[in-house]
Amino acid sequence: MLVPLSVLAFAAQFVHVNGATIQLGKTTLVGRDIPTLGQEFFGGIPFAEPPLGNLRLRPPVLKTSPGSPTFNATEFGPACLQLGLAVNQMSEDCLTINVLRPAGISAAAKLPVMFWTYGGGFDEGASNIYNGSGIVAQSVARGTPVIYVNFNYRLGPLGFAQGQEADQRGALNLASKDQLTALEWLQVNIGVFGGDKSKVTVFGESAGAIMTSILFLNSPIATLARAAIFESGSQATSQLFTPERRETAWENFVGGVPSCASLATSGSTFACLRNATTADIFAGLTAAMAEATEEFPWDPVIDGPGGIIPDLPSVLFKRGQFARLPFISGTNLDEGTIFTPQTINSTEEILETFVAMASPSVSSSSLEKAVETVLGLYPDIAALGSPFNTGNDTFGLSSQYKRAAAIGGDLDFTSQRRFWIETAANAGVKTFGYLFTQPQPTLPPSIGISHGSEIPYVYGAPADTSASAVLISRLMTDYWVSFATSLTPNDGLGIPRPEWTQFTPQNKAVIQLNGANITMIPDDFRAEQMAFINSDPVIWRH
Repeated sequence: MLVPLSVLAFAAQFVHVNGATIQLGKTTLVGRDIPTLGQEFFGGIPFAEPPLGNLRLRPPVLKTSPGSPTFNATEFGPACLQLGLAVNQMSEDCLTINVLRPAGISAAAKLPVMFWTYGGGFDEGASNIYNGSGIVAQSVARGTPVIYVNFNYRLGPLGFAQGQEADQRGALNLASKDQLTALEWLQVNIGVFGGDKSKVTVFGESAGAIMTSILFLNSPIATLARAAIFESGSQATSQLFTPERRETAWENFVGGVPSCASLATSGSTFACLRNATTADIFAGLTAAMAEATEEFPWDPVIDGPGGIIPDLPSVLFKRGQFARLPFISGTNLDEGTIFTPQTINSTEEILETFVAMASPSVSSSSLEKAVETVLGLYPDIAALGSPFNTGNDTFGLSSQYKRAAAIGGDLDFTSQRRFWIETAANAGVKTFGYLFTQPQPTLPPSIGISHGSEIPYVYGAPADTSASAVLISRLMTDYWVSFATSLTPNDGLGIPRPEWTQFTPQNKAVIQLNGANITMIPDDFRAEQMAFINSDPVIWRH
């Protein structure tokens, strides 16, 4: 899901001094020393062949080494194509990976690895926004050093092509395949950097968490990682449809590519698109986003038997078809607020949103009954809405805004976290859940403790510098690092912190992450509402 880049742009710029070097195959990587932090950075390393020309709209081709005698790895690579960035900040040749490690370690160090996938609604985001220095520094200070890795994946129509032609040509969920290829690169190369390829923890937020959780459905993730952390995202957080549902979005994209516009509705666009210039492709992206009828038109899609998403997650869960890796999964208190228009002021507008999200195969009578039930479970009472725990305050908005935000947050995020963690725990998987409730005084009160607000705390750089905020940030980093290095958040190292108990069928509890009250709480808040949502997941494309 989309998190405004400005919210996340807290990363300090690295200071360039004498470069560290690594031998990667026949190539000498020249990176950056960061002596003030005792770290070394190697960035912008290609992990796949450039997805240009004949490789555009195809699965990534692994590239284990740059191939040149030397490679300048002092900077992050450019972001993938997206709106909102300057032309010189992005490129189609964007499939690059970055490694941040404690300085002076040898190839024999075999440190655990934390592999981050960014969010951004599948059409925004870049690895250079996320500075893992705070995580690495705290891991060293607590005596459990880690290596931090992140990467870029293709966005929008190039990463999540839609429509029947993309289906027929095997071009679906390409960004998820970028993610897998980056993990394959890590398996081949992380040992050279001093990492242990058998101790990789994949973690991400929003779209990054959704993508990572999707890998648990039908991918070789169990051979590429040993654990995961999902921040505000589960397999069906973005409702999953077949690619044909967004045929119009694809036609709008091709129709905006000047050299291919005449073929937009032909069902045969790929050959032309592979010959188009990047400028033409970007024009198509711009046109498609301007004509989009939904906020996120480039979501992952069901790609059928043998695909990464062979069926709805709920169907696969019922069959027991998911990877059994330990994980942490959590949500923020007010996940729905930033996705809810603050102009919403009627039940009818909420109904329209429901219809758009529901399965096209569900009868109108079944959908109407389900929607009526949900509206009854989430009455138009301001004190029950989101931002939660704000009483009757409506922030000058209609009470329907708080109602819609509560429904949206639970439907997309909290119910799906609960569904996933209960399914895994019932199968004997080691799982831990959280609810982030740290107040956000630097954000507008109308969005509360919103989607994305936990990220700076994990990275050790909250905008709020109060004692409570600094404490929970340090504790969260400790919990995350502890889990990555020992498969439990309770390794007893670092800052003394409350025990985070495992989520089990007998102990359905999550930790409340709040600097003023860090405690385990029963995972039964809004139990009736989310039990109904999860009782018929097919309706909501879960």
